[in-house]
Amino acid sequence: QVQLVESGGGLVQPGGSLRLSCAASGIIFSIYAMGWYRQAPAKQRELVAVITSATNTNYADSVKGRFTISRDNAKNTVYLQMNSLKPEDTAVYFCAALGGGTNNYWGQGTQVTVSS
Repeated sequence: QVQLVESGGGLVQPGGSLRLSCAASGIIFSIYAMGWYRQAPAKQRELVAVITSATNTNYADSVKGRFTISRDNAKNTVYLQMNSLKPEDTAVYFCAALGGGTNNYWGQGTQVTVSS
């Protein structure tokens, strides 16, 4: 059974930082691309960042220079370091294991709220 468990969300002031973690089980973690997505109220889910098995990364324009995705294959964990947070970063953040087709798996999400 595949499980992706996110943690690290919370309430932070504008300009602050958070680090999200996603622990995976039930998959051969090292061969999967891993992604972070987010969904704000009344908006579609959007890709935030992705890291391939070869540790190539890609980011949404809105987070470039502020967010960093990384992975630790020994811990089956992917991270999202979020700096200089803005109110518009407020959303539920989801972790995804991207194997393609029926081999895409999702976590339950963690709430990030940026507010003073």
